[in-house]
Amino acid sequence: MIVSWVVRPRQIAREMGWHLAILLVWDFFVVIAEMVLHWNWVSWPDVPLALYGAAIGLLVSFRNASTYNRWWEARTLWGAIVNKSRTLARQVLNTMSAPKDSDGAEQQEAEVLRGRLVTYQIAYVHALRQQLRGLDPVAEVARILPDEDWSGLAGEKNAALAIQRRMGDMLTAARHRRWISEWEWQAIDDSLEGLMDAQGGAERINNTPMPKQYDFLAWFFVLIYCVILPVGIVERLGWFTPLGSTIVGFMFMALDKIGRDLEDPFDNSIYDVPLTAITTTIEINLRQLLGEKELPAPVKPVEGVLW
Repeated sequence: MIVSWVVRPRQIAREMGWHLAILLVWDFFVVIAEMVLHWNWVSWPDVPLALYGAAIGLLVSFRNASTYNRWWEARTLWGAIVNKSRTLARQVLNTMSAPKDSDGAEQQEAEVLRGRLVTYQIAYVHALRQQLRGLDPVAEVARILPDEDWSGLAGEKNAALAIQRRMGDMLTAARHRRWISEWEWQAIDDSLEGLMDAQGGAERINNTPMPKQYDFLAWFFVLIYCVILPVGIVERLGWFTPLGSTIVGFMFMALDKIGRDLEDPFDNSIYDVPLTAITTTIEINLRQLLGEKELPAPVKPVEGVLW
């Protein structure tokens, strides 16, 4: 996610340079054809550019509003994952304990399980981040839980769900040993259900692309408008046509690109929802709840981009 107000000319040149160059060449061709070669048929002064521009602007704005809604929903879902992760860790640490009449070994065993469950939740959010971005989650999980056997995780279609299943097995065992009551189990299960709902929403966004009609028609109409723009204004602007046409064309192409950039909020690009920063924040919070002192550093923006 771009968090800096600084203009990134290299980024603009890399992503839109060829489009602007082709548009500028076309503008100069129209000007030379009209002003030097006197091809009067090139000039179409009666083209209703304002009407076309308004219609295309409405179409592109509607598409951009839809893509921003997808991006914002993805961010909202990850906000819910942050809250549910904190709630789950607090519930486990505050409620799970061995019965008072148990021996010291069982008390120690319950304490170890509490720590494992919270650490599993840390592994869960990192695994979910990786699989949404199309990356390998195993290395991240192995970093957090190096003593666990994750050899079978590589074959899982949904690594985050597999981690949740292991957490459910541990909670079920704790309930059978009376380390948590039925009411406490229900509250923890509600937190797990909230995490699954948020994960399902994120996967829905990730697996459902925008309708291709939006992409194609918006791009096609912007292209047509950029082609007819210089022929409609060359009679009035003359040699200044490339300046006016390129600036207006750049505005429309930039609007179209904004929508494309926001279409996939988990694309592991600079326009992403900052999943690395969010999951690192969750890890810091949960490790603090465990009383750990060696915490990962918060993710900082790199060249104006927060990952």
